[in-house]
Amino acid sequence: MCYNVVMVISEEKFNQALEKAEKEYKALDKVKCPYLNNEDVHFNAEGFQHLFYKKGTIKRQREDTYIRLCLLPLAKKVISRSYTLQQYYEENRFERVQSNSQWKHEMKLVKYYGFMAIINNALIKVIVKEIQGRNKNFYSIIPKWQINEKNGQKKKVLHTGNPEED
Repeated sequence: MCYNVVMVISEEKFNQALEKAEKEYKALDKVKCPYLNNEDVHFNAEGFQHLFYKKGTIKRQREDTYIRLCLLPLAKKVISRSYTLQQYYEENRFERVQSNSQWKHEMKLVKYYGFMAIINNALIKVIVKEIQGRNKNFYSIIPKWQINEKNGQKKKVLHTGNPEED
């Protein structure tokens, strides 16, 4: 597994992780979540795209994407074993919706559910996103730490903030 944060990732290594993650993600359809009354959480294209981009078109750093690709197989485990909610956030925001065969942006209530677990010595958070009137979907998997270096000192820092970007 690839949980090491401080790394240089070759093109070959990144592409191998990408190929493996794409194959496994396409095989996922949905998983029941105990906390959400055993409702299905679906795995769609938006969740996979969010591994590469923050908030639509802001590209993630390559190392960040690589770690998320490596952690992706754990998302199903976290969701299917979650009986407790660790984070909840909701907001009204413009979301892209299809109406009469056309795409448009409408104001919708969006809910984010955060589930955390330690699996294979990795502390990770999985975000499930629910847009008003639609299915609950896998949205993101986040390593719950990052390494910041300041004045030659390395320090682990927890990811915090907006679930739309994390």
